[in-house]
Amino acid sequence: MTVADVFRPGAPAAARTYDVGLVVAGSIAVALSSLVEFHLPGTPVPIKMQTFTVLLVAALLGARRGALALLAYLAQGAVGLPVFSGGVGGLAHLGGPTGGYLVGFVAAAFLVGWLAERGWDRTPWFTAAAMILGNLVIYLLGVIRLAAFVGADQAIPLGVLPFIPGDLIKIALASALLPAGWKIIGQRPAGM
Repeated sequence: MTVADVFRPGAPAAARTYDVGLVVAGSIAVALSSLVEFHLPGTPVPIKMQTFTVLLVAALLGARRGALALLAYLAQGAVGLPVFSGGVGGLAHLGGPTGGYLVGFVAAAFLVGWLAERGWDRTPWFTAAAMILGNLVIYLLGVIRLAAFVGADQAIPLGVLPFIPGDLIKIALASALLPAGWKIIGQRPAGM
């Protein structure tokens, strides 16, 4: 069960509408977070709140809805909406240096959502572990694609190492927010 499941209506038609609304809202949240970015010298990959939002949306919505929200986000960008980093869109961006990170968002959303469905979002340590695993998936797929542009020897120094401190801060924030959210809605960790 995820936070979104706590509020899901019981009637099938209302539940479907609720799920679609969450997927759309999740994709919009990720798109808006792509506008908040900071560029570091010497790397083509910007630091942004997008990875935080991807993983938070996944934990809140669960594996299926989270992955669908990220697929909807990628579809918005693929058709040219300016939802990718720097306010750009189009298929060419998906094939560029950051394309692997974008694809990694979907896989990470599924993984973090799956873990959240199993209670990994209810305690700080488990939340941190889920977020670290999600980040590792994003890094892995991102580095594979980035290596085609900068070379395998430069992909990790340019596409991972500069972002670890910021990602650790984002993980700490999520590790505080998600368990606190469960306490607010009155759910207790099950089996943890």
